[in-house]
Amino acid sequence: MNTQTLTLTLPRPHAAQARVIREAGRFNVVDCGRRFGKTTLGIDRAADPDVLPYPVAWFSPTYKMMAEVWREAVRIFTPITARRNAQERRLEFITGGLLEFWSLDNPDVARGRKYRRAIVDEAAMVSLLLDTFQHVIRPALADYRGDAWFLSTPKGMNDFKTMFDWGQDPAMSEWRSWQMPTSANPFIHPDEIEAMRQELPARTFNQEVLAVFTENEDAVFRGVRNCLAAAPAGPERGRWYVMGVDWAQSHDFTALVVMDVQARQVVEIDRFNQIGWDVQRGRLAAMAARWGVAAIVAEQNSMGGPNIEALQREGLPVYAFQTTNQSKQNIMVALQLAFERREIGIPDDPVLISELEAYEATRLPSGRWRYEAPAGMHDDTVIALALALEAANAMTAGPAQGIVVHDEPVSISPF
Repeated sequence: MNTQTLTLTLPRPHAAQARVIREAGRFNVVDCGRRFGKTTLGIDRAADPDVLPYPVAWFSPTYKMMAEVWREAVRIFTPITARRNAQERRLEFITGGLLEFWSLDNPDVARGRKYRRAIVDEAAMVSLLLDTFQHVIRPALADYRGDAWFLSTPKGMNDFKTMFDWGQDPAMSEWRSWQMPTSANPFIHPDEIEAMRQELPARTFNQEVLAVFTENEDAVFRGVRNCLAAAPAGPERGRWYVMGVDWAQSHDFTALVVMDVQARQVVEIDRFNQIGWDVQRGRLAAMAARWGVAAIVAEQNSMGGPNIEALQREGLPVYAFQTTNQSKQNIMVALQLAFERREIGIPDDPVLISELEAYEATRLPSGRWRYEAPAGMHDDTVIALALALEAANAMTAGPAQGIVVHDEPVSISPF
């Protein structure tokens, strides 16, 4: 019996691309500089033998971008193409699989499909990327328990940045992310990169070549990365420590932040969900004992009240913070000033940094501001950090100010 061997000719992945392929998870976010080879990487993933027997989808931000990749894919996949539909942008393979191309000018056109793999090219340019993923792409992967690839050069602190941060978060176990500058492509001469460094504005070079997520012009917290500082391994004699707590149990996260009062330095962060209140209070108590905290400021709203009362009965120095629009604005303004004046130190924690850099403020008709995380993101560590700073400021303000509990001033003293 004669068997015919057909060969697809694709570029061999360079070392950085090979690393991404090797370390891939289910949902993969590749943040890369221009000319890194992201589209080439995407085509390689579409030609993966593991997915060739199945339907695969390719998504581009616009029809024009999609059409450019379509022409390249037609050329590469010709040896295994059984049927080609140029009008519907669909390649059917002799392997039994197919590759369909979609423009995300109108993402709803892909509803009702099922795919083994979805590849989103230039993902940072997709309007409402998170919404498209959650309502169109993610459901399409359910039948085959499929995976997804999001490939792009960054474009500010948008939904692509949110997905990148998911890949850096140990709690998001199905997600992986990589930051790859243009220089990771060995076929781009170093002289070209140096020339761009000299010719381009620093902000443009950082984003387009180094693949750095640059701050939005209207970012709430500026200079976050200028305040990175290593934390001590444990409590030091003569130092005062306080803790901020933001409660959650299921979808959101409970966040605990311990701060050195004198240095305004964050020394430890804990963040968790999907565990009961007894266990949460136990983790908090252990953390407080480890650092000998003098005061714990915890959000009282909803589930916070009973937890605070339980901890107070155990003798912990817990003070309730009643969150209103005004009180939240007050602590966020204080945190803003601390970053702008470089009067705070934070560890190089990807979750905390991403939440700080993405945080938003919206001016209300009343003239006040509403502070919150963007849709699809969390702000638990931001709230806990702001409460820790509130406690630190209260400790150094003196008994005349103290921490406000139910609108009554309560002074606290260092141990």
